[in-house]
This record gives sequence, structure tokens and C-alpha cells, in this order.
Amino acid sequence: MGKPEVMEPRPPELLSPWRTDRRVALQQEARAFARDVILPLADELDPQKGEMPRSLIEQMAKKGWFGITIPAEYGGMGLGVFEYCLISEELARAWLSTGSILARGQGLGTQTIDDDRRKALLGKSARGEWIGSIALSEPTAGSDLAGVQTRAVREGDHWYLTGTKRWAGFAQGADFIEVLARVRDPEPGESRSAGLEPFLVLKEPGTFPEGMQGTVIDKIGYHGFLTFELKLDRVRVPERDRLTGLYGDEGADADAGGFASVQRGLNIARVHTAARAVGVARAAVEDCTAYLQEREQFGRPIGQFQALRFALADMAAEVAQARAYWQQVAHLLDEGLPAESESAAVKLLATEMAVKVTNQAMQLHGGNGYTTERRVERYWRDARLTTIFEGTSEIQRRIISDRMLPRG
Repeated sequence: MGKPEVMEPRPPELLSPWRTDRRVALQQEARAFARDVILPLADELDPQKGEMPRSLIEQMAKKGWFGITIPAEYGGMGLGVFEYCLISEELARAWLSTGSILARGQGLGTQTIDDDRRKALLGKSARGEWIGSIALSEPTAGSDLAGVQTRAVREGDHWYLTGTKRWAGFAQGADFIEVLARVRDPEPGESRSAGLEPFLVLKEPGTFPEGMQGTVIDKIGYHGFLTFELKLDRVRVPERDRLTGLYGDEGADADAGGFASVQRGLNIARVHTAARAVGVARAAVEDCTAYLQEREQFGRPIGQFQALRFALADMAAEVAQARAYWQQVAHLLDEGLPAESESAAVKLLATEMAVKVTNQAMQLHGGNGYTTERRVERYWRDARLTTIFEGTSEIQRRIISDRMLPRG
């Protein structure tokens, strides 16, 4: 009796109604790049907690991926949230951080007061020459951004920023850091977010500006770029580098400053996180599909045992469900709808799914899954973070429930 046929893992196809020739070409290009370029680097560098090389970022920039959502008139691809998430899922399937680095383009740090300068920066962002870091959270202000205490004091034509920021990814390698600071305390009756403004801190890649010190936070996963705690002591920022827009708590009024546009940015970030989580979970499914045929016990491949086959089927179904959901919500955002609850829901569903699926993948790998010899432990470590960053699962549940019930 011959050996059973070996089935190769089949990556997903883009189906109707979302399928277009342009999208299929983008998906195939990103998939090939992830497989041939990113995956070997991830296998080499992730165990070392290493950073992705600048050459990899430059290759991604040449493909235009830092300007997916930037209008074509400014040099971007002029595409939507759907294409942004489509490419990011493919890249995250190989290494989560490569799907994430794209978010540090897409027009980040371009909302300057000077309109001509904004247009020039959009062009640089689209070319991958304006890659940033975001410093919003603090040791005592994470989910509650309205609790930010970093202060910005104006003296003449400059602002001076003092405080501590935490979870600033890619801060040292970036061209700029967008820092959220408080310019004044809220007045009675105002939202707690009143008085918060973002500032553009310019710097040379590989350095920190005068007055800023960065300490690397030692993470268990999400390698590929370093994450920092930043201490600011009178970091000098010209008035021209004060950005427009308002960051604040989820309960802020939509007409308060630029909150509506920022809220849209948060919604996009949540769908983007869902797509990245799907990419990581999909990697686990594809690796398990191969492993269950490779590993033999009791004289046959373990993929012939019904319990393991059914576990794999459940994993595949849950990944497909989350993918279909992020595609739907990305479409809603591209249609100009707010989709606040939907963005929170898909972020919640997809990231919790990724944790469950990668955990099951480790179980299917048995003892081999608990070694660094297999990629599955990387998927598990990276998936665990997705329920935390861009708003924890608890924050997503709050957003959803606040739109279903009176707020307590």
C-alpha cells in the first residue's frame, strides 16, 4: 500500500464580490514577496530579536506599499482600506512586523498646518521616505489616552515637550515621532481629551533628538523592529510642527476639533490589525496542514487521525470567517461609512481567533511546537499581542456595548 497523497497548503483566493484583477495582482505580488523575501529573513532574525534590515524596508517602499492609501495626485497608489489590509495580511503571514511597518507610512505625520508642506510630506510618505513612530501611550495612560500627562509648553515660536512615553515602536529608526501632549487642562464641562494635541518631532533615522532618551522594551514577540520607552526633557518643537487633529477618549464628541478624522484613523487601524491577525493565524493553519502529513505516529501520518483533522478544520473555518469579516468592514470604510462598531467587532473577533488558532497549532505540533525549531511558536507569540495593541479586547467590547446600551 503506497503512501497517501500529500496535499500542499492552499492559500486563500480572493472571491466575489471583492475580486478584481487589480486586487488579485496585488495579492499575488505581496504573497510572493512574503514567501521569497520576508519569510527567510524572519526565520533568521526573529530568534535573535533582530530588526528588519533597512534594505527590506526599501524594497517594500519601491513597491509603493507605504502609499497604498495616499491619493495618486501625491504619488501614492490611490487605493483603499481594502487593498491596504489585503497586502498587510499577506506580509503578516510571513512576519507580523512587516505588515505593521506599513502603518508608519500611509500619510502618517503629514497633517501639518501648512498645506503646501503637507502635500510635500504626502509625497515623501508615499515613497517610503517619511516613516514614523507614534508616541501616544504613557506608563499611566494606555487605553485611556485622555489621561496623557506629557506637557507641551509654548515659549515664543516653539513648544517644549516634557514627559514619558511608552510603546513607541520603531522610534529610533523613524524619520519622525508623532507625540501626543497636553497643552492645557480641560475646562469644566469639557471632554477629558480637551487640550491634547499631536506634535511632530523631527529626527535623523538611527538617532533620538536633543532632550529625548530611548530605552528598548524587551518584548517576548513582535520582533522586526524595536519598541521604546521615551523620556522627554524639554524637547524643542517649532510651532510649524504642531499637527492638526485631536486624540482623545472614545466618548469625545465627534465635532470636537479633528476627532472625526482621528476616529476614522482608529477604525482603519482596528481593521488593519484584524487583517494582520488573520495573516498570522493563516500561517499557523498552513504550517499545520503540512505538519500533520509529515509527522507519523503509530505507523501513519497524524493527519489521518480524525480528532486532529477536525481540529484543523475548525481552525481553517475560523480564519476564513475572520477574513470575510475584515473584508466587509474594510469595504464599509472605503464607502465612507463610520463603521465604528464593526471595526471594533472585527478587531475583537479576529485577534481573539488568532490567539485560539495559534494555540491549537502548537498543540497539533506536540512537543515540536514548544521549540524554536518550528515557526508555530513565533505565530503564537505574535498573535498574543494582537489582542492588546490598537485597543485591547476589553476596549473593543466597551465600544460595541456602548453603542448597544446606555453608557453607565
